[in-house]
Amino acid sequence: MVRTLARTTARPALVIEASPRRKGALWPYLLVAPAVAGFACLLVYPLARSIVISFQHFRLGELIRGGADFAGLANYAEALGGPEFWAVVRRTFLWTAANVVLIMVIATAVALMLPRLGRRMRLAVMSGMVLTWATPVLAATTIFQWLFQSRLGVVNWLLVRLGFDSFHDYTWFADGGATFAILVALVVWQSVPFAALTLYAGLTTIPGELYEAARIDGAGPWQVFGRVTFPILRPLFGLITSLEVIWVFTCFAQIWAISKGGPGGATATLPVYAFQIAQSLHRYDLGSAVSTLTVLMLLAVLVVHLRRMFREEGA
Repeated sequence: MVRTLARTTARPALVIEASPRRKGALWPYLLVAPAVAGFACLLVYPLARSIVISFQHFRLGELIRGGADFAGLANYAEALGGPEFWAVVRRTFLWTAANVVLIMVIATAVALMLPRLGRRMRLAVMSGMVLTWATPVLAATTIFQWLFQSRLGVVNWLLVRLGFDSFHDYTWFADGGATFAILVALVVWQSVPFAALTLYAGLTTIPGELYEAARIDGAGPWQVFGRVTFPILRPLFGLITSLEVIWVFTCFAQIWAISKGGPGGATATLPVYAFQIAQSLHRYDLGSAVSTLTVLMLLAVLVVHLRRMFREEGA
């Protein structure tokens, strides 16, 4: 009789315990589901749709009435066969390299400076960087347009006051090199706060005893950075560099708002070039092909960078 009671009481216990486990196993998936759905709607579907259009004959007529015909690799052959495309590719890689190098160098210098500041000054600098990072892209772009305006701009006024009379009413946005430099300054100004604050957070995790031991051994500032700081934060440097490459390579809003790729195409990078083709020529198929090639180039760059980073970590 005791065995019978034990069996009858044990069976309901198993049922009661199994039900919460099943619910608990589904709960993480329910929490992640909205993010996955948003990712699929906002990124996966547009990317897949762009790839499909790149293999079709899709122009203004097809956009209105539908029924696009299959074009195979004709759009890719047209894009890759034109000299203008390769000029834009070279400009895009130059744009990315200039911005990422400046961002990482300045951000590293700022991150190393922050621990040496007093508490109030450090708080003020970090607050300023957070506000800079939080400034909307179009608002920051408008500010830079006003700063470099030919007649009412602060930059021209300051340069003239310093004795550079040649900058009186100088039109910065009429020169391709000057416009390119202004855009680099804008993107670097907006991107440095994220990289600097992330690196500073990494610096706070390094034990102070390592720095003391390096200084006792006679290491200078550069040696301390090369032998202690950088080896420990190498994965963080690699991650930030990868993110900056993605953001700069795909940068569109700043360039389009200031110059629309001009003057004379001097600031047209691959995203801007693809949008120009689709908007001006109504060649949505060719624009999609350029966009797909842009994604493939970015993936190739990131794969090479990440493989080298992991190889160095494994060594």
